[in-house]
Amino acid sequence: MMNIPLSITTTIHDWLFSIMPEGAATITEWVLIAVAYLALFAVAGLYLVLLERKVAAWFQFRLGPNRVGPWGIFQTIADALKLVSKEIYSNQKVDKFLFNLAPYFVIVASLMAMAVFPFSKQFQGFDINIGVFFLFAVSSIGVIGLLVGGWASNNKYSLIGAMRSGLQTISYELSVGLSILTMVLLTGTLQLSEIIEVQRTGGWLIFQGHIPAVIAFMIFMIAGTAETNRAPFDLVEAESELGAGFHTEYSGMQFAYFFLAEFINMFIIASIAVVLFFGGWLSPFGITEGITWFPEVLWFVIKVFMIILLMMWFRWTFPRLRVDQLLTLEWKYLLPINMVNLVLMAVIIWLNFTL
Repeated sequence: MMNIPLSITTTIHDWLFSIMPEGAATITEWVLIAVAYLALFAVAGLYLVLLERKVAAWFQFRLGPNRVGPWGIFQTIADALKLVSKEIYSNQKVDKFLFNLAPYFVIVASLMAMAVFPFSKQFQGFDINIGVFFLFAVSSIGVIGLLVGGWASNNKYSLIGAMRSGLQTISYELSVGLSILTMVLLTGTLQLSEIIEVQRTGGWLIFQGHIPAVIAFMIFMIAGTAETNRAPFDLVEAESELGAGFHTEYSGMQFAYFFLAEFINMFIIASIAVVLFFGGWLSPFGITEGITWFPEVLWFVIKVFMIILLMMWFRWTFPRLRVDQLLTLEWKYLLPINMVNLVLMAVIIWLNFTL
């Protein structure tokens, strides 16, 4: 069962096994964990949308959402209710089965990725010894949803957006993978909880790894932003060219799934960065001691929040790249730098130059 405080899990576990057969109790525990993650998924997605709108307003000297609830904090909930109430409509020529299936690829991939993150020492849904490899695997599923949705829409703009998505994801996954591999080389483990434990005694990996770790972080943030199809890499949804890109034909909750998944993917990229470079849930004040009265989950959330703000800063600062600039940045600059950086990290470890 999920690693949350033992007093809670033990109480629930004992109660369930006292009122129902073992098999039914186990399935019920799985359902409860799934519901908890779905709730986290929904709440995080809704309030990241609100944060995006508030940050955009701040950059543009506007107020942003301010009518629904105090300071507009319930605006995205109202928007979600509006989308739930809207009719799901598609044109006559779509491939209905694939058209309806595509949003679930994106949502399920994001949910699976969230399951392996250690939000604290006690709060982790699925702690496996190949956690980094698992993230690689499930993150590749999401782009299938974009490709399938764009193709099944039978719309040339959707198809162009889907093809751009495949091109962009395949290209920038290389840089994301190599930057993560650089840090895996430093820690010697693929297990996310172990990567955090390495930082308990030695300090954050971005400091342990010297210059190669800093370079890996910079490349990871650039490539990770491209992976989430966010500006300045939002050619997949280039409104001035493609309408809405791959989800032009989607409406109602199907559109909401794609929209929500983009923000959850941003949360996932930020969480990976926090685990690999900034100590995960460890306190920044005396990493070996920590601040006992401050919950570990809050340290994790605060760090993730700061990385997300950085990604939003990118969006409202840089103009959109052209397709040729997008590919040039990856294949001529990021990928070669990443490969040299990986070798440099190996040399530093071999010479025992780490902190």
